[in-house]
Amino acid sequence: MLPTGTFVLGGAASGKSEWAENFILSRNLAVTYLATGRAEDDETRFRVDVHKARRDARWVTVEEPLELAGPLTALAPDTPVLIDCATMWLSNQMMIEADLAVATENLLEALRACPAPWVIVSNEVGHGIVPDNKLARQFREAQGRLNIALAREADLAVMVVAGIPQILKGALA
Repeated sequence: MLPTGTFVLGGAASGKSEWAENFILSRNLAVTYLATGRAEDDETRFRVDVHKARRDARWVTVEEPLELAGPLTALAPDTPVLIDCATMWLSNQMMIEADLAVATENLLEALRACPAPWVIVSNEVGHGIVPDNKLARQFREAQGRLNIALAREADLAVMVVAGIPQILKGALA
C-alpha cells in the first residue's frame, strides 16, 4: 500500500524519477503519470523520450504544465499518480509570472483533495553555489520554499542520491 503522499527529492540526474516510478510499480498498480514539463527544445525532448521509454502500458500519461488541480481531483482512489516534476511546474509558473504563493497553495489544496495516493518528484537546488543572476536566485529561493511545503504535506519524504533512496520522513512499507 502506498502512503497518501510521497515527496521524492534529488539533484539533477540523481535517479529520483526512476526511483519514484519503481516505488509505485512495486505495488503492481496502474498509474497516472502527470507530466508538467514542456518539450520545447531538442535536449528537453530527448529527456522526455528517455522518461517515456521507461513506462509501459500500466501508465496513463496526462500532460499538464500549469493547472494540476483538475487532473489530481479527477483521479480514481485506486489509481496512484506520479507528478513529475514540481521543478518544471514551478518554472512554468514563473514563466507566466503567476503569483507563486497562490499557485503553491492551489497545488497543496489539490494534493489534499486528491482521492488517490500521490508521489511528487522535485529537484533539490540548494546544494550548489549562489546563482549569479537575479532570476536564478529567485527560482532557487522559490524552489526551496516549494520543497519545504511539499515535504510537510507528504507522509513519506525520500532524498535520492546516486540512485539510492534516503528516507527523510516516514517509512517505506
